[in-house]
Amino acid sequence: MQAPGFSADWYRAVTEFAHGLPSWVHPVAEVGTDAGLLVFAVLFVAGWWRARGLGEREMGLALLAPVAVVAAYLVSEVSKSFLQEERPCRAVAGAMNIAECPAPGDWSFPSNHATIAAASAAAIVVAWRVMAPLVLPLAVLMAFSRVFVGVHYPHDVAAGFVVGVVVAPLVALVLVRAVAPLVRSLRGVGAGAVLLGPPPAVAAAASVVPGGFPGAVGPRAAGAGVHRRVGPPEPVGPSAAPAVTTPDVMAGRHSSPAPPRT
Repeated sequence: MQAPGFSADWYRAVTEFAHGLPSWVHPVAEVGTDAGLLVFAVLFVAGWWRARGLGEREMGLALLAPVAVVAAYLVSEVSKSFLQEERPCRAVAGAMNIAECPAPGDWSFPSNHATIAAASAAAIVVAWRVMAPLVLPLAVLMAFSRVFVGVHYPHDVAAGFVVGVVVAPLVALVLVRAVAPLVRSLRGVGAGAVLLGPPPAVAAAASVVPGGFPGAVGPRAAGAGVHRRVGPPEPVGPSAAPAVTTPDVMAGRHSSPAPPRT
């Protein structure tokens, strides 16, 4: 596969700009392309821990995030092997790459780094939406860094990004239908409850009573739906006779009991 001319021109412009920056920026950019992957790995673990207190679907999406990334990577890798585009650091005359040019046979299109970064961000957003403002810009920066260090064309990283944001969410949303019931079943056994967390209903009941156990019901739960009378207690026994009202007396419907005979 031959790279388009406009992408080669953009590649030259970006790499020339990179070489014009202070020298300390170069190693930072080179290390940063891989360091971002560690950030995503930490977020996968954090997402799993967060999902321990949520429903089975949320836990299923958290567990499937790395699986979805692997699926996107496989799509990218198969495409690279089929299309076989040469790296710009070898194909572009006078290439000014910062990073070492990969060995021949390590094809350029699409970018695996861009695919993995985009897939990681997309899988995290599907499972944990509030993280979008953090992970999406990070994925874009990681994809751009592959052009910045001189090992990919711009169209390589753009295609890899598209593969990641399409394949990863699709895989996660399809597989979660099968994984969610499995999570529900595993939460019913000892080891599964430790790794996946208790079912939300049990966790909520246990949180009512400090130190609660599965099935424990707190005072609020036990009294739910009971209406209590406010005020003095109702009389019981002989004194509980119906009260006599003024209209009853005026109407002659009440008379004093006759005195006892002696």
